[in-house]
Amino acid sequence: MNKKRLFQVIGVVTIINILSRLLGFIREAVVGYQFGTSSLADSVILAYTIPNFLYLVLGGAVTTAYISVYSKINDEIHKQRFHNTVFTYLLIFTSLLTMLLMIFSKQVVGLFFYGLKGSQLATTSQLFSLMAPSIILLIFSTWFSGILNVQNQFYSAALATLANNGFFVLIAIILYPLCGVYAYGWGAIISSIIMIVVLIVYLRKAGHVRFRFQLGVLEKEYALRMLKIALPVLLGGATLQFYFFVQRIFASQLENGYVAALNYASKFVQLPQTILMTGVTTVIYPLLAKKTAEKDYDGISQIFFKGLQSLIVLIVPVSIFVYFYAEEIVKVIFEYGSFTSQSTKMTAMMLKIFVIGMFAHAANLFVTRFFYAMEKSLTPVVTGIVAVFGVNICIIKLFIQKYGAAAIAWGTTISALFQFVALVGIGLCCLHLRMEKKGVWLRLIGYIASVTAVVSLIRVYFHFGYDIVNLAVGFLLFLISSFSLLILFRLFHYKRLPFSQ
Repeated sequence: MNKKRLFQVIGVVTIINILSRLLGFIREAVVGYQFGTSSLADSVILAYTIPNFLYLVLGGAVTTAYISVYSKINDEIHKQRFHNTVFTYLLIFTSLLTMLLMIFSKQVVGLFFYGLKGSQLATTSQLFSLMAPSIILLIFSTWFSGILNVQNQFYSAALATLANNGFFVLIAIILYPLCGVYAYGWGAIISSIIMIVVLIVYLRKAGHVRFRFQLGVLEKEYALRMLKIALPVLLGGATLQFYFFVQRIFASQLENGYVAALNYASKFVQLPQTILMTGVTTVIYPLLAKKTAEKDYDGISQIFFKGLQSLIVLIVPVSIFVYFYAEEIVKVIFEYGSFTSQSTKMTAMMLKIFVIGMFAHAANLFVTRFFYAMEKSLTPVVTGIVAVFGVNICIIKLFIQKYGAAAIAWGTTISALFQFVALVGIGLCCLHLRMEKKGVWLRLIGYIASVTAVVSLIRVYFHFGYDIVNLAVGFLLFLISSFSLLILFRLFHYKRLPFSQ
């Protein structure tokens, strides 16, 4: 694939992925419209937590390991045997896991979300049991998407995910009048069926992959290689999903609605973070791969620090704006139907805390790529485990009785900042990174301080009678002032962005 074609593919796939994320966010908004921050909203979110977690974490780890090992096997017979064996054991494992989760749905939900009682526990368990079969389909969809990507069928994999998110929302809306809250259970299972059907159609068109049931023992070398790759991805690449899981475990102990409020706020923070990260990594990651292969440590250092500068310029000002306008944002997006003014207050409070860590979450994903590219995967795994299961849980345990849901949000934010500092500190020591001149960092500090001052003044002096007008005028003035300050602090000069070479 030539360079022009490569960037065309990256561009199209990026757009499809952004649309898919938007549809996922719309699903959260629909839940908010129908249930607000009630116990039913909590039940929908908690019921889908385990299927979604296994889809993203287990599916991603298996797919990454499979592709890495499969692409390095030269013998076609061994390739097919390896492929068939993975298919067989993955099908057996996911089927048994799904059956156990369905049979013991109440016990599983009660174990993880032990704050649920009575009718809420029953509703969440029934929803979870209905959604559980989607686990098989979702994990296999991830694997099938990986196989298509290996064959340069990037569009089809991205379109399948888009179809999944789109049909989930559509089916939930259509069936809601008939099934009530259980429409989301049917939405989860039917949309996952549609996604895997789309992928199978594209796989058949590609004509290179056959799936056969073959019991046998994976060759020891291949099995060890898969585990060696899968475990770091499983533990280190799923930090954000572990955060969500921990949030919901503790939030289930609080009064009704806080699971939903935390979910709405965290998903909103994810949206701009994902879109902006896509733009940065699309430009930087190909450069990183080239420099790593050449062992050009000066070039890697330049990409590393200019990339961080780009993330600061793109994400921190947005975080500042969201912090000051949190309540208006939540009102304009969510406050319809069952989403009341009380729901807005709960969600806006969580949003203000989460947005403080938005840069850290994005930067951790960015910095982690350097460790993986230079085959030092242990560092992001260890720092991720310490951040999520050490710092995060300690903060929640210490302060949840006094501060409630705010302690959960602060746990996520502070632990993300901790991991960022740890990764950068270790990166400076272990990745041969050389800090450039301090001048640009001083200008960045001045820029961020100025943006904060300007946005706070806009918030105070440009206040109208309508939330949507406040938000629109504030955002317009924010854009103008931020861009002007970029030029003033010499962080943007026409065609030269901070990550340009």
